[in-house]
Amino acid sequence: LEFRRVLFRSKDFVKAFYKSDALIDSTILKEFIHPEIVIDWYSTEGYVQMNYNSLINLADELHKAYVRSKVRISHIIEEDNLISVRYSHFVKTIENPREEMLLAHFMMIWEIKDDKLYRGYQMSQVS
Repeated sequence: LEFRRVLFRSKDFVKAFYKSDALIDSTILKEFIHPEIVIDWYSTEGYVQMNYNSLINLADELHKAYVRSKVRISHIIEEDNLISVRYSHFVKTIENPREEMLLAHFMMIWEIKDDKLYRGYQMSQVS
């Protein structure tokens, strides 16, 4: 029973992360990410590896351009301390806050450690 509770909590933690404004608000982001976080990200622009500081900087940059961020999860699967998520990321720009714009589609595998997002493997494609 304890094993199932941990898995359920991990999946809910990842859902809470994507439902929050963490992707565009570094203050919220800090609540979710492990200090030693590493993300291997393969995008349409190429490969980049991100750490704690680069993620905080990315959230701060996105905050300058977008007033709202919304994630629509289509799939979420958990196994042990790994959570796989397939989602689309929508934003509203400062210039046009009424119009929702698709930013990109993502596939992410998260490893949870110490109840935080610790290791990520991400692929994305710009819409």
